[in-house]
Amino acid sequence: MAVAELTLSSKNYSSWSLRGWLLCRLAGLEVVEKILGLDDSGTRAELLLLSPSVLLPRLTHEGASVWDTLAIAEYLNELYPQAGMYPADRIARAHCRSVSGEIHSGFANLRSALPMNLKVRHAKFPIFSGAKPDIERIETIWAECIGAYGGPWLFGDQPTVADAMFAPVAERFLTYAVPVSATAAAYCKTINTWPLMRQWIEAARVEPDEMEELDIEF
Repeated sequence: MAVAELTLSSKNYSSWSLRGWLLCRLAGLEVVEKILGLDDSGTRAELLLLSPSVLLPRLTHEGASVWDTLAIAEYLNELYPQAGMYPADRIARAHCRSVSGEIHSGFANLRSALPMNLKVRHAKFPIFSGAKPDIERIETIWAECIGAYGGPWLFGDQPTVADAMFAPVAERFLTYAVPVSATAAAYCKTINTWPLMRQWIEAARVEPDEMEELDIEF
């Protein structure tokens, strides 16, 4: 049987790579990781938000080549429905797909103002005013989900696709010391202490390459 391969860019900077990797782990699919260097033009375009489409991560599995994180999520859910990547309840499942789609397609100001960087922590960071509505909307999503399904994850007591999609946002909030509600802060802690997240962070910390464009100190 062919080995599944997941092509990624930087573990420190790439929120999309993190999402794809978490989705594979949620599904229980073992993958061989292929890491593209930061000197790759496609990688730099992705990380600097210069590309209109994101072709990473890319999952290659049994003849299929799947890119785009939501496409990967749907592909894996189709193959491994027993993994519980989406809630069992129809209405909760629709809700999960909706908020996952929202983070997938929106929040451009947040992405540009607070790029993912897992190696640093800022005690104080100036938040661009254009990113504040994005932050408020994310807090609303989290509060609604945790209020409706009981937490500590967005859809109850187990992580789902939605948590994989929002994990990079939670880490951004921690990196840049974004002031958030108690509910949002607790969710950020849930994400940050997730064993899968800790594994990814440790790998990111030993990543040798850096991108000066994403390491600006204010």
